[in-house]
Amino acid sequence: MTLNCFLGRVSALTLIAMVAGCSALPRSGPTEGAVYASAKATISRPDKQAGIDYALVDLNKDVLAYFDFGPPKSLTSFGVSRGGGGAPELPLGVGDVVSVTIFEAQSGGLFIPADAGSRAGNFVTIPDQTVDRSGGISVPYAGRVQVAGRLPAAVQADIENLLANRAIEPQAVITTVKSRSSQVSVLGDVNSPTKIEISQAGERVLDAIAEAGGLSTPGVETYVTLQRRGKEATVLFDTLVKNPAENIFVAPGDTIYANRERRTFLAFGATGASGRFDFAESNLTLGEALAKAGGLLDDRADPAQVFLYRTESRDVLAKIGVDVSKFTGDEIPVIMHANLRDPGEYFVTQKFPMKDKDLIYISNAKSVELTKLLSIINTISSTYGGVPSDALAAKTAVKGF
Repeated sequence: MTLNCFLGRVSALTLIAMVAGCSALPRSGPTEGAVYASAKATISRPDKQAGIDYALVDLNKDVLAYFDFGPPKSLTSFGVSRGGGGAPELPLGVGDVVSVTIFEAQSGGLFIPADAGSRAGNFVTIPDQTVDRSGGISVPYAGRVQVAGRLPAAVQADIENLLANRAIEPQAVITTVKSRSSQVSVLGDVNSPTKIEISQAGERVLDAIAEAGGLSTPGVETYVTLQRRGKEATVLFDTLVKNPAENIFVAPGDTIYANRERRTFLAFGATGASGRFDFAESNLTLGEALAKAGGLLDDRADPAQVFLYRTESRDVLAKIGVDVSKFTGDEIPVIMHANLRDPGEYFVTQKFPMKDKDLIYISNAKSVELTKLLSIINTISSTYGGVPSDALAAKTAVKGF
């Protein structure tokens, strides 16, 4: 091949590459240039960059100590329980429906007529009544009796004292027909949200959830929040099941809220499977997240270039030595860099905790970009080399007509 012929072929290849780069190569949509050219108005930075400042931190044993899964959430940590105490006492309250029965020692007294011998028992039951907003009920010949906030035994003693001078050795028994003041609401991701009445035996948090039909979501992703007298505490449902100390007794007026918090992370780049992935467990490490995403592709990934994108608290970054004076706000964007060519780095990734909405990116190896370029050149060269033979085949076909 002469020099002129060689140069001619190179020129032709260059021309074909330029044409192919402009329009001939397959695309899934318009080019960046076409998008910008067709816009009627454009808001953009001169450097065409996002303009978000971030910190870059290499993952190693020195920084690992500053990242953990955090203290486990607990129902006892916020003081909503007495910690292992028994079932709470249930005083009477506004809205409760109660029944009062009065016994006398013999007939002929205030409530028991002289012919009581023909009756079954020496007692009389007052019709059921609801504890009113003032917290009281009415008892014949005893008048108004304050009952709200008091235990039945104390109210019974009051009634007996009020009737002592009129009835014959009176004894009073109060029965709670409906305990509206001792109810617990169970809401959120349960099968049958409801209100349950607490019994004197005492119900625990899991009992209340069971009364509501159980959870409607996976327990590993569901948190249970207990609200009591202006305070609240939260625990993971799985922790509630595994740790009996967390399964505390509920109290009148409590609200239990079950809420699924679907924690996910994203994976892009040279991973076995890109997309969004669920944690599906209470604690997930970077190593486990990489495994969920299919690991690193042998023919594409650069193990030395594994990046984790997240926002991290200002205090944590300051502790590991980042100059946080260059950033504003309490949450700072940070990229964590892991070099998986280092065998020891695998131990670090297996201990480094993932956070909700983290993003993993694995860069292509430099050789991959070279392979792409050589593939394009080979495709163009093959096309150019086949032109003479294609022309000859066409000429032969025409002669055949």
